[in-house]
Amino acid sequence: MNKELRLKIIQVCESKIDNKGENVGLSFYAFFKNKNDNPELLMEVAKWWILDNKLDHFEKALKIKEMVKFK
Repeated sequence: MNKELRLKIIQVCESKIDNKGENVGLSFYAFFKNKNDNPELLMEVAKWWILDNKLDHFEKALKIKEMVKFK
């Protein structure tokens, strides 16, 4: 996962946490627009989420932020 994508994921997680609190959950779709304009990147994140880390559909934003931050 490239640095730009990591920063975007961290920003989205921080925004969700700020708006809804530390227990807010999200899916990997939260990092993309409703229009699928970059399917390769979507698949990269889906692979990281589902295959590499065996995460559930919804996970705590705080957990995802910490996972991405230290890789």
